[in-house]
Amino acid sequence: MSSSEQRRRQLAREKFERQQKRREEARSRTRRITAIVAASVAVVAVVGVSAFVVAGKDDGKDKKSDAASSQSPTPEPSESESKAPTPPMEIDKKATYTMSLKTSQGDMAFSMDAAKTPETVNSFKALADKGYFDDTKCHRLTTQGIFVLQCGDPKGDGTGGPGYNIPDENLDALGKAGADGTVVYPPGTVAMANTGQPNSGGSQYFLVYKETKLPPTYTPFGTMDEASLKAVQKVGEAGVEGGAGDGAPKKAVTVEKASVEKG
Repeated sequence: MSSSEQRRRQLAREKFERQQKRREEARSRTRRITAIVAASVAVVAVVGVSAFVVAGKDDGKDKKSDAASSQSPTPEPSESESKAPTPPMEIDKKATYTMSLKTSQGDMAFSMDAAKTPETVNSFKALADKGYFDDTKCHRLTTQGIFVLQCGDPKGDGTGGPGYNIPDENLDALGKAGADGTVVYPPGTVAMANTGQPNSGGSQYFLVYKETKLPPTYTPFGTMDEASLKAVQKVGEAGVEGGAGDGAPKKAVTVEKASVEKG
């Protein structure tokens, strides 16, 4: 690997760490504000706490300080908080499930092994069964440094989630991290996005369309079939709106209908 490529990957990881720190600080501020609002019963609480949620958005300082690494994006983590209970376990932990997506860029599907990632598969089935993923956008595409299409956010801006978190699973599936702290996520891998903290996955996931090196901290829970991988690769080839390396895909992807079936 060339030294320039190594440097680009290092910058990408450093940017990721800075983003996670800012998001964690933002969530802490939000929790403090929530407590204050809850204690002030006399105050009209209709002023939504969500107005203070800034996680998932880069500020001007980030744009300046990360200019060198802006072309090496990382998956945007889910911003869901643990407020709702996780779905009751209802899947067959010994079975394989398929998540099918009817999208604006054609049908896509990926298999999920419940034996390796039972909590993740159970959550995705529960969410799909109630139409959670229907009419949602794949809001983020990265085309430099790492190569993923990120989906699963009902808000469409990188901050949405189901209101609960699911535990990390199967983190050793891709092998031991190398000297640079990363492992290879092969093309076709489907993995959970997270906040950068352990066990913080929600509903956002990313589809890897080209070999990508990332830390082994994202639950790999699915594998796209060949036709689906080609569809995502076409989205990647079309690039990002405005020509950046990270942002909304130029070829918009809307998940019109999602379903999870056993077998």
